[in-house]
Amino acid sequence: MKIVWTKHAEDRQKEWEKKLGITKQEVENALNIPGQTVPGDMGVPVARKKTRNGLLRIPFREIDENLKILTLYWTSKVEKYWKEE
Repeated sequence: MKIVWTKHAEDRQKEWEKKLGITKQEVENALNIPGQTVPGDMGVPVARKKTRNGLLRIPFREIDENLKILTLYWTSKVEKYWKEE
């Protein structure tokens, strides 16, 4: 599947790269091989991956066999979002 970035997601990635060193490749890897994928707000799936003592969250849509990254962010609140199965 091809990964498509929204302008907003690109801007957010650049912010997180400055703050924590989260690269575009790291985001794409987390989307392709997430630790978890869960439904988010309004049914938008959210890929999640533990990294840097926190959690990278990537809301996305699957459109015509493409994965479109809507936004992304990192949080230290792993226990709030991570669901043990």
